[in-house]
Amino acid sequence: MNRTGIGWDSHRLVAGRPLVLGGVRLESEVGLEGHSDADVLTHAVIDAVLGAAGLDDIGTHFPDTDPKFKDADSIALLEESARLVAQAGFAVVNVDATVMLEAPKIGSHRAQMRERLATALGLEPSQVNVKATTGEGMDAVGRGEGAAAIAVATLHPS
Repeated sequence: MNRTGIGWDSHRLVAGRPLVLGGVRLESEVGLEGHSDADVLTHAVIDAVLGAAGLDDIGTHFPDTDPKFKDADSIALLEESARLVAQAGFAVVNVDATVMLEAPKIGSHRAQMRERLATALGLEPSQVNVKATTGEGMDAVGRGEGAAAIAVATLHPS
């Protein structure tokens, strides 16, 4: 029987940090604040795949209190999550994710994000979808104070 998980993450935008989404560094004067590289898109995907496998969440496996995860590459964390999911007897079938961000626009980077996420999960890019939206001027995302992402993952017993 297939299993589905959902993941959500958000981080503040701050000066002096790189903006990394889906493992891709974007040109921006601000980046996401966090213990790791603060890649909200990849973090949401990690929580979705871990959740679908019943393996708790990103904070359980990669706590922000552990210095070894300081400035960690979230794609590497996703690769480890995929290994844990496989060890638990599941294979990721597909991922669908949405990034919520006012600027910069990510349209020209979506294919590369899909490729990076798919490779980390051992999937074809066609099995990973990345969409984007804005906050339309509402809430922290809409005011340009931060970014968020949500992801859904489907797993099949392997």
